[in-house]
Amino acid sequence: MNGRFKLFSDPVHGFISVPRGLILDLVGTPEVQRLRRIRQLGLGHLVFPGAEHSRFGHALGAMSLMYQALSSLSDKGTSISAEEQEAALAVSLLHDVGHGPYSHTLEHELLADFHHEMMSRALLDRLNARFDGRLDLAIAMFDDSYPRRWFHQLISSQLDMDRLDYLRRDSYYTGVAEGAIGVGRIIKTLRVHPDDGSEKDRIVVEAKGTYAIENYLIARRLMYWQVYLHKTVLAGDYMLRSVIRRVRNHLQSGRAKWVEPASEPFLVFLRKEYSGADVYEPAVQDAYVDLDDADILFSLKCWAKSPDPILADLSRRFLERDFFRVDFNVESERLAPDALRQSVADMLLSQGLSTTASVDHDLSYYLLRSQSSHEAYDTRQDVIAVLNRAGTIDELSVSEDVMVIEPLAEQQVRPYVCYPKEAVDRPV
Repeated sequence: MNGRFKLFSDPVHGFISVPRGLILDLVGTPEVQRLRRIRQLGLGHLVFPGAEHSRFGHALGAMSLMYQALSSLSDKGTSISAEEQEAALAVSLLHDVGHGPYSHTLEHELLADFHHEMMSRALLDRLNARFDGRLDLAIAMFDDSYPRRWFHQLISSQLDMDRLDYLRRDSYYTGVAEGAIGVGRIIKTLRVHPDDGSEKDRIVVEAKGTYAIENYLIARRLMYWQVYLHKTVLAGDYMLRSVIRRVRNHLQSGRAKWVEPASEPFLVFLRKEYSGADVYEPAVQDAYVDLDDADILFSLKCWAKSPDPILADLSRRFLERDFFRVDFNVESERLAPDALRQSVADMLLSQGLSTTASVDHDLSYYLLRSQSSHEAYDTRQDVIAVLNRAGTIDELSVSEDVMVIEPLAEQQVRPYVCYPKEAVDRPV
């Protein structure tokens, strides 16, 4: 055997050391390798050309930061066994294994009442059976049932290794400098308190790290508005959801030939309405882990030639990046609900995409009024605790060294309307 670790070269964190044995074996599983074929930012690459990075790189990055955090905590006197370290590395590597194609874009479209953590949890059990129970401790940490609950905080909280990696990674690949954060500084100022082995132990930030935490939360807000909720991303998300609704409509109406050929794993979730309660069904798991970004693109290329003009148009638009317009100026007179509906209906009729009998129904694929919202820091739960210089513990927003946390805890809401630009811009 050549050394205790296998090195992966990562442009964000440098060389990532993956321990040989269980962790490296997990990296080689089909479930983890599939993450190479799922873009981290969903449709973000259609806005930021460099954002082609995958969930696989993020999984390795989160695992690397977990290793750094455990090493720093150990240096400060926190006792961490070899078994605990291996379990924490395993769960940080696998935390996002349940993501579907284009990450969050289709999270609520493939299965109802679902979020990707549900599939991650199901796949943890699947892998645990394959590895003869060696993931029992990792699963307990994931579930927050392990008595040393601070491990779960490092896996899932408002200051976890997942968020620290994706903000740094997404900032790097998009070129959005406002998302840059001092990951090393944050990790070095974490500690376990009171660190007496009780269930009251939790992760806190030393007072000298509060400025880095402030910057982290500001960066998170800026990244959401500039990247994750970018108007072009919102338009692409809506267009892809419109395609899926149109395909499901055909399948439920007995017009399967209009949507075939297409990717079979994709069709599995379009023919039947599955929900989060079905994640433990072997057939559902098999189809899910066989599904990635390539299946969506292949299906769209097929549907661009569909005899249904609506489906063909929506698919073509997505493939050619001919997206709808997202307008935040929802109070504009030209975007008044009745006037805009009529403009879009006229466009559908003039282009032969719809008929007078179906245009009212078809409008739902081309016109959306919705809103995006975000809060960088939620003070209602899972707060960030600060160990002040006097030795007391305060919630971050009332700590003596912070200045701008309160505005970051407010939810920002941005209403918008999404529609084909040619419906408004076309000559009268």
